[in-house]
Order: sequence, then structure tokens, then C-alpha cells
Amino acid sequence: MSGKGKETVVKVQVMGLSGTRKIVAPALGVVLLVLSGCGTPEYRVERTQCEAEWMLKIPPVHRQQPVTKYRSERRPTGETKCETTGVTTLCQPVMETVSVPYQTIETVDIRKTQRDAQIAACAARACAARYGNSKCET
Repeated sequence: MSGKGKETVVKVQVMGLSGTRKIVAPALGVVLLVLSGCGTPEYRVERTQCEAEWMLKIPPVHRQQPVTKYRSERRPTGETKCETTGVTTLCQPVMETVSVPYQTIETVDIRKTQRDAQIAACAARACAARYGNSKCET
């Protein structure tokens, strides 16, 4: 790894499948933070089980890829605003904030979209089977 976080090896066993995965601690924290904010506690339990299963079935494949990001910049509009105080006139350019795209190289999981769709479907199926609805609402 590139030293961006503490690497942890996790042993996982779900529904007869077992294996080990390396997890970078900050990434795990982000996943847990995102999960804690959405859905019922029952849904989060089902989703967590589905994530463990699908992380084994579709493990991450990390690649460095160009990614378009955006940054805000202040630029002059071409207009000038002037204020006169007594005999002194002070003029300043009128500025606007614009979004500027730029390319950067990032390490991305090229299987994330595919895996996330399977995790969502798995959680919805589990909730429907156990609670009668796809959101595990009681």
C-alpha cells in the first residue's frame, strides 16, 4: 500500500464462504460512517452481511485512473466597481466564482459499482424476506 492508512487483514465467513481481505482503516471508517447514516438499524445489519458476502464474491480491483475533479476559482468578470470618497476614487474588479475542471490520477476500485448494485439488491431481498419490505421497516 502507499502508506495512506493502516492496513488490516480481516477474516470473513458468510454463508459458507470464507476468505481474508486487506482493508485500509480510513476506507473502512468511511464505509461505516456512510452506513450509519442511512436506513433502519435492521437494514444496516442486512446490508453489512451482504457487504461481507459480496466483498468475497466481487473483491476490489484497484487501478490508477484519470479522474475529472472541480475546483472553485475567483475570476474577474471584466466589470469594475468604483467608490468615491471625497476626492479619492477607488476602483476594484468585480469577481465571480467559477468551477474549473482538472484531471488527476486516483486509485479507484473498478468493481465498486458492480459490487454496490449486488449489495443493494441482496439487502433488499433479505429485508423483503424477513420484514416484508425492501427497507427492513418494522
